[in-house]
Amino acid sequence: MSFEITTKDLDVFYGEKQALKKVNLCVNEHQITALMGPSGCGKSTLLRSLNRMNDNIAGVRVEGQVLLGGRDVYAPEVDAVEIRQRVGMVFQQPNPLPKSIFENIAFGPKVLGMKNKTALEEIAEKSLRAAALWDEVKDELKKSALALSGGQQQRLCIARALAIQPEVILMDEPCSALDPFSTLKIEELMQVLKKRYTIVIVTHNMQQAARVSDWTGFFLMGKLIEYDETAEVFSRPKDKRTENYITGRFG
Repeated sequence: MSFEITTKDLDVFYGEKQALKKVNLCVNEHQITALMGPSGCGKSTLLRSLNRMNDNIAGVRVEGQVLLGGRDVYAPEVDAVEIRQRVGMVFQQPNPLPKSIFENIAFGPKVLGMKNKTALEEIAEKSLRAAALWDEVKDELKKSALALSGGQQQRLCIARALAIQPEVILMDEPCSALDPFSTLKIEELMQVLKKRYTIVIVTHNMQQAARVSDWTGFFLMGKLIEYDETAEVFSRPKDKRTENYITGRFG
């Protein structure tokens, strides 16, 4: 099996507080990996570590390795901007820019130096189609992105992440602010996207993890307690703490 991302003895500190403790994880290529666990267990910290989003937080220290295609993303010669291009991020709350739908999609490619209008239009259509949003907005590309519904805004944010042609898409509780119908649309979209991208999702919703993911990791107090194929984690957990969490005894 091909691994897209591997962490080796990954420790993350916020000042004196250790948020992740010796995390060893292999994320499989073209599959969906779900990270679950109670609040404050380190799963979102891990997600942000995979594309160096933690670099923007004062006092953060990272030890160990995060390998993307075998290359350590924290090596001194590695450009964090390049890593974030290869590993895109979709956040918990839809966060469209206060611009038009088209300008939201074109923003990333423009930052990376693309100026050709025709090429930008092609990227916008391709990205919106990939995010299952094109048919809903194709005649309103000049409309403000803020006028879209919450579910549409989240799919727009996914399209914006796709526009810079990443290899990996990170999703931090992408459905927590959405209604059940919009959640279903995002979950269906993830199944389509994994054919082209590797997806890592943080979720508090265990049912969602069971529905959408191929592999699941359970975190507790900064440690990766269990990591296995999703069916195994939910039907035959190997660690009692995992069993207690998924059966609702704590968390």
